[in-house]
Amino acid sequence: MAVPVAFDQTSSGYSLERAYWLARAADLAYQDRSVIEEQAAQWGFGRVRHHETRFTPPFPLQDTQACTLVSDRMIVTAFRGTEPGRIEDWLSDTTTPPTPGPGGNGYVHHGFAEALDSVYPAVHDALTELRTCGQSVYFTGHSLGGALAMLAGARLYLEEPHLAADGVYTFGQPRTCDRLLAEAFHQGFGGRMYRFVNNNDIVAQLPPEPAFTHVRALRYIDSRGKLHESMPTFSVLADRAKGVTADAFAPASDGIRDHSMRSYLTALERNLA
Repeated sequence: MAVPVAFDQTSSGYSLERAYWLARAADLAYQDRSVIEEQAAQWGFGRVRHHETRFTPPFPLQDTQACTLVSDRMIVTAFRGTEPGRIEDWLSDTTTPPTPGPGGNGYVHHGFAEALDSVYPAVHDALTELRTCGQSVYFTGHSLGGALAMLAGARLYLEEPHLAADGVYTFGQPRTCDRLLAEAFHQGFGGRMYRFVNNNDIVAQLPPEPAFTHVRALRYIDSRGKLHESMPTFSVLADRAKGVTADAFAPASDGIRDHSMRSYLTALERNLA
């Protein structure tokens, strides 16, 4: 298997190639509008919608951004993430009460709910307007963007199941919700959600349990860069220990390095080679 050179818009179900291209889309969401539009056109997406909201203090983020790429076969909405240093304190904060989840299912981290609410109407409008010929729909994102992608998928599925996305792929996603929402999401959408975690990625370990948890469908990248479609929890913990000790000169920075989108793309490329 080799790294693909063209964005495959036709296949269905899970594939490593699709994970790679949606990781590329998640990475693209960090770029300026002109860069996004130029790259989208090269990938075969003739239309692009940008979704952006500016916040005012004391909200911990400056803005929330996403972009929707549209072709006659596929629609991809990629939510922009943020760096660990900008959200670590916010992710660790459990003092703000969580917000009721979509469709009345469980609870969601308050900050994630606010961030998604700020762009969700525009994303929803774009999907309903532009999904004119039965295109498949995918959500993706890295870091905070992964949390928003997961919650957008949950909201669409739990509130308007006839409009449900075909898949959600996230990279370095933080914990977003309580167990009730995670289970409700998994019951109907579990076969379409894929959560990639690179070894000691620090953001994937926040906010703290038990208040918040992850949805299932973990795709784990071990300390050697090998992707596992399933891995027992004790094996993950043991492998994380290996990752921490791999760099004797900077063990504390392992979680930050593992979180970078470049690290995820490199790992996916190696597994495709």
